[in-house]
Amino acid sequence: MRNNLFLALSILGSLALWAADNITLLNVKEGLWERTMTRSMKGMPAPPNIPPDALAKMPPEQRAKLEAMMKGAPTTDVHRECITKEKLAKDLAFNPTRGNCTRTIVNSTASKLEMKFHCEEKESSSDGTFLVEVIGSDNVKGTMHAVINANGHPMNMDFSMSSKYLGADCGDVK
Repeated sequence: MRNNLFLALSILGSLALWAADNITLLNVKEGLWERTMTRSMKGMPAPPNIPPDALAKMPPEQRAKLEAMMKGAPTTDVHRECITKEKLAKDLAFNPTRGNCTRTIVNSTASKLEMKFHCEEKESSSDGTFLVEVIGSDNVKGTMHAVINANGHPMNMDFSMSSKYLGADCGDVK
């Protein structure tokens, strides 16, 4: 279970890290952005028994998210990030520590990035699609769908994301 969750999170993290070749930077404002991400996974194997004392030590919000995720219910997170042109350019480089992944750019413009990907890990693989659309320079939305085969067990992972520009000053947010 923990490996499956790690795989899902690493795929999501790596999707933000693309090779710069053949990709046009999205036309968005620099500054503080807030991203709301909803994710669901279907087909996760039954969780291992988590000792009651370990569950009791979890903050209630974390425990509720874990329990919802294990039931396949969608979970939502909100977080803030400081976006700069340099960061956009840098973050569009494929993460070299991220397994063996290939990607095919379907469409790349200043307002849309659409691609397919395939990743191979030690005991798992994933195939999927990723789409980000600029609604306006201060509003972005996106989706991702992946089929993950972990130790012969297929899972479906879906993400939807919306981001909104909050202002030019990032304050303490990186």
